[in-house]
Amino acid sequence: MELLDLAPPPAPGAVEHPALDLADSAVALPGGQRLDLLGTPEDATRWLVERGLAPDDAALQEVCAGRLRALRGHVRALIAARIDGHPASTEALDAVNEALSRVPTAALLRWDSSTGFTRRSTHPTDQIVDHALGTLAADAADLLSGPDAARLAACDSPPCIRYLLRSGRRQWCSVRCGDRARAARAYARRTGAPRA
Repeated sequence: MELLDLAPPPAPGAVEHPALDLADSAVALPGGQRLDLLGTPEDATRWLVERGLAPDDAALQEVCAGRLRALRGHVRALIAARIDGHPASTEALDAVNEALSRVPTAALLRWDSSTGFTRRSTHPTDQIVDHALGTLAADAADLLSGPDAARLAACDSPPCIRYLLRSGRRQWCSVRCGDRARAARAYARRTGAPRA
């Protein structure tokens, strides 16, 4: 089994908020294993293509994959600050604002003699990542300042490091994490051992 096959399904809210999905692209697995869905340029390209943030023929280089991983770290820091009620890191805010201001996220109005007015974004290959980062940063800003911000939570199943949008009493990002947490509680009750 490949390590990528161990990736949990998207956490609640990650489909609606690509920034939450970005934050959750680093995964801690039981047994001390780590999974980085953006770990290589090929992984980062696949992640962007699968979310419609890059064309199918995109091929990121390491510098671009590194920029995506860096934005993930900043988004994670802002989400953690929101959840913990701490002030936001100036560095993380600056990085998200930089991504927001680099490119317009609205498609431009174009005229084509055969089709008339159309709206589309035309980006040179070197701007694919700028556009993806701008889109992800805009979603992070909306998530952190919008009505879903109060529902942000960290998964309550160690060693998981993912985030989710709470719905009701749900405390875990996946069924797997919920099962692991319930099993740890049952074991602690049976043995009197402290819960991890």
